[in-house]
Amino acid sequence: MSFELLDRFSTLAPRYDVVLCDVWGVVHNGVVAHAGACDALMRFRAGGGTVILITNAPRPSPWVVHQLDQFDVPRGAYDDVMTSGDLTRDMVAARNGGAVFHIGPRRDITIFDGLEVRFAPVDAAEYVVCSGLFDDTTETPDDYRDLMAKMRGRDLFMVCANPDLVVERGNERLYCAGAIADLYGTMGGDVLYAGKPHRPIYDAALAKAAAARGSVAAPGRTLAIGDSLRTDMTGAQAMGFDGLFVSGGIHAEELGQRQSPTRDALGAMFAAARVTPQSVTPHLAW
Repeated sequence: MSFELLDRFSTLAPRYDVVLCDVWGVVHNGVVAHAGACDALMRFRAGGGTVILITNAPRPSPWVVHQLDQFDVPRGAYDDVMTSGDLTRDMVAARNGGAVFHIGPRRDITIFDGLEVRFAPVDAAEYVVCSGLFDDTTETPDDYRDLMAKMRGRDLFMVCANPDLVVERGNERLYCAGAIADLYGTMGGDVLYAGKPHRPIYDAALAKAAAARGSVAAPGRTLAIGDSLRTDMTGAQAMGFDGLFVSGGIHAEELGQRQSPTRDALGAMFAAARVTPQSVTPHLAW
């Protein structure tokens, strides 16, 4: 399948009514907003488009909105936010207060705010919620093999609150909950992934888009923007949406050149991932 290389989103925008835009790697880098991306989204909305930020952040959407404010992402750049944390909360609520073992940093505890939940050690838990590593600055998935073996021995079910494998925080690359969940899955563990590329988060995001614009957009008029082939572009393809791949994000080092990766390098990466977006841009800009 062919794909087009773009320098500007303005040439693509008229084809779509709804944009489902990834956050980390596209709108900000975990430290500061990407001004060009924010400008592009605001211009798309000014032209009548609807923007839903869709993220695998393992936190409720109000928390993400607060974080976006801190990074100076304008509220005018988006209509609403949908997070994998929102879906995880729904799954926890459905378990009616069962004992949970939480894998993740203390900052993620907000995912349980207001829910009937009992925290328990792994030996007494009824299920597991993984929102990340306990310390993503020093640990790797290999540090969790013994814990995963203990969970597997108890046949514990895991909810993965963030299916991403890695994320860039400034110039650092850090492991995410998806890397732990994938390890547990390879050991035979039962895992439910709350976010992209799985359908539930897209259905929820589309419902928010329909509420914001007062009508349902056709799949052919919906564009997914993201920097991850595994989550953003695979999810878009499965849902029947067009995809705009931001090559200067999480895959930039693999491509070798952040600003101008070659068509051959991109094609080889897409073939290996078995997903080909319709369009590619180094960074989201109008």
